[in-house]
Amino acid sequence: MCPSVFPSCSKMMISPAICQALPKWPILLRLCHSAPRKTTQLKKMLESDHLEFIMEAHNGISAKIVEEAGFKGIWGSGLSISAQLGVRDSNEASWTQVVEVTEFMSDVTSVPILLDADTGYGNFNNARRLVHKLEQRGVAGCCLEDKLFPKTNSLHDERRQPLADVDEFARKIKACKEHQSDPDFCVVARVEAFIAGWGLDEALRRAEAYRAAGADAVLVHSRRADPAEIEAFMRAWNDQGPVVIVPTKYHTTPTDMFRDMGVSMVIWANHNLRAAVTAMQRTSRLVFQSQSLVQVEPDVAPVKEIFRLQDDPELEEAEKRYLPSK
Repeated sequence: MCPSVFPSCSKMMISPAICQALPKWPILLRLCHSAPRKTTQLKKMLESDHLEFIMEAHNGISAKIVEEAGFKGIWGSGLSISAQLGVRDSNEASWTQVVEVTEFMSDVTSVPILLDADTGYGNFNNARRLVHKLEQRGVAGCCLEDKLFPKTNSLHDERRQPLADVDEFARKIKACKEHQSDPDFCVVARVEAFIAGWGLDEALRRAEAYRAAGADAVLVHSRRADPAEIEAFMRAWNDQGPVVIVPTKYHTTPTDMFRDMGVSMVIWANHNLRAAVTAMQRTSRLVFQSQSLVQVEPDVAPVKEIFRLQDDPELEEAEKRYLPSK
């Protein structure tokens, strides 16, 4: 009976016994009428005929803000998550710490999260275990970059950017795809050949190997101030599969140019973190210098807005239902 009444239940692998109890369980009832799985949402975005956008978040409240702004997906930035923990983007935060932050992000949002999972935190075995743990926490996909562990952030100038062996990294992608439970979980292979200074031919060789290994998309990264490397790649790639870009350095490029190139997805990769840093630095300086809140209070969010983002009204209603009245 359940699949016919609640068709999405079978896709969610909810048992018939639980389905029969749905009238008593409002939460599960809402799940059966919910939107497509987050993994499916992300996969559709990557395969869309239209240019899609996802925005960086680094904790629960920033993830919720990104969704409320209208974005259909969230980038769980490795740089931003490590920075908000106060450590460097060199795998100083463990994979379990990153996953814990991402779980909070997933819990408060209904749109998919693509996690910047660096190199997968080790070899194929570490990477496939990571996929398993991300699926458990409702994360829609991960992006793995073809560097050596521990990684170096791609935007560092004049820093060595050693790359992984192509065949070994392709097999890492293959292991992740073969061990995911949800067929729509997305594994994006990040090609760092341009970052390492290895040129177009190497970028294409790597991208083709990762696509053949099962990657759902390739992310082609560049730190040039213009999109020349991305343009060259897209011409030579010839629409073999979805391509994701991160235009942090070439941010003055008109977005329509990315559409014309055939890019599938743009990641706005670190701007919420950077905006928050600027705001916190300014606020802290003003309060320190003035020993007063008068100058900053008009420019910061009201405490009630924080309560709203924390979904405090839900707790208030729950207290009325579950706590004894005085």
